[in-house]
Amino acid sequence: MSGILGSARPVGIICTRDRERATPFYRDTLGLDLAKEDHFAAVFEAGGISIRLSTVPDWTPHPHTVMGFVVDDIAATAKALAANGVTFNIYQGFNQDALGVWTSPDKSARVAWFKDPDGNVLSITQFAA
Repeated sequence: MSGILGSARPVGIICTRDRERATPFYRDTLGLDLAKEDHFAAVFEAGGISIRLSTVPDWTPHPHTVMGFVVDDIAATAKALAANGVTFNIYQGFNQDALGVWTSPDKSARVAWFKDPDGNVLSITQFAA
C-alpha cells in the first residue's frame, strides 16, 4: 500500500523571470516537448513527467540543482547539449572531465550541471548499470 501521494504523478516546477526567453531554451535547446502554454506557465513533457515553467517576476535562482534528467549515455547527451549551445558548470575540486562530467567516488553515477537562462541549475545523470 502506498502513501497518500504514492501513486500521484509528480509535476516539476521551475521558476523563470522571463518565460518568453526561457521557453525556447527548454523546447529548442534541451529538446523538451511543449505540451501547452497559457498566461501563467509553459508546460513541457519529459519521461512521462510534466515540467511547469512558471513566471515569477522577482525570481532569484538557488545555487543548487532544481531539476535533473536521468540519461542513458551522459557523454552523448552532454555533447548534444553542448552542440545546442549549453555550457556546463565546472566546480572547483570536482575533477570533472573535458565534457564537464563528474564521476562519483564509487562510480555509481556520472553527473554534469548547467544553467538555464534564469540561472537555475539543471543536471544530467547517468547511473551505473
